[in-house]
Amino acid sequence: MRNSKSGIRCAVLFLLLAAGVLFPALATAETVIKIGGSGGALGSMKRLAEAFMRSHPGVKIQVLSSLGSSGGIKALMAGVLDLAVSGRPLKDDEKAKGGTEIQYARTPLVFVVHSKVAGSAVTTHELEQIYGGQMPDWPDGSRIRLVIRPEGDSDTQLLRGISPAMDQAVKSAIGKAGMNFAVTDQDSIDMVTKVPGSLGAATLSQIMTERPPVKVLAYNGVKPVVKAMAKGRYPLSKPLYLITMNKSAAAAREFAAFVRSPAGKRILANSGNQPI
Repeated sequence: MRNSKSGIRCAVLFLLLAAGVLFPALATAETVIKIGGSGGALGSMKRLAEAFMRSHPGVKIQVLSSLGSSGGIKALMAGVLDLAVSGRPLKDDEKAKGGTEIQYARTPLVFVVHSKVAGSAVTTHELEQIYGGQMPDWPDGSRIRLVIRPEGDSDTQLLRGISPAMDQAVKSAIGKAGMNFAVTDQDSIDMVTKVPGSLGAATLSQIMTERPPVKVLAYNGVKPVVKAMAKGRYPLSKPLYLITMNKSAAAAREFAAFVRSPAGKRILANSGNQPI
């Protein structure tokens, strides 16, 4: 009888422990969504993720460090990411592997310089001369230090598309020894912040969300703001895409839908983007 009562007490204790320990552990289990890709879009993705998690307490969104557009797409297709953010559309072979693109915004591509550079504006002709090597110094005599991105980077392609002369100038700059090369958007901004006399490119969204201590230049007399881009007065813009896979989890698709919802569009608009 005593053993029977002891067994009952043990069973009750086990049930209490299960209810107090095991069940809360199950209740607090989270769905984790990992996002990565183009660094110029990650700041606004973090703001979107914070808003989404407030209304979805069972979901945790991790926005990883910059992988670049191609790196993010490769990580998505390898199963490392649940969503990728890209500054370019998918290639045919990426679509064949099950990738789907959704353009959700565009943002001005801007020219940024070290905070102590005296100038506040740049023209197409000056850029052609700077990248081509014919204009090595700023008007005050200080040396211009270009921050160059890899040849296949989406920002590099946008710069090359400014004009035929700019295309040749950028190709020339990439081929020069001793240039300041930055692999990711964050590396590029970090170099512009630290290297005196430096000049690089970034997205307005990155500048507004990360707030690095750099100076943003007007281009051909026009300030790089979303309103000017939307009206066609500021010509340089970078498209932004969300990339999913056919097998993407439901929570990832739900977040992608939130990005394009009225609430998501408000966050994008306040982060230097024109929502699509």
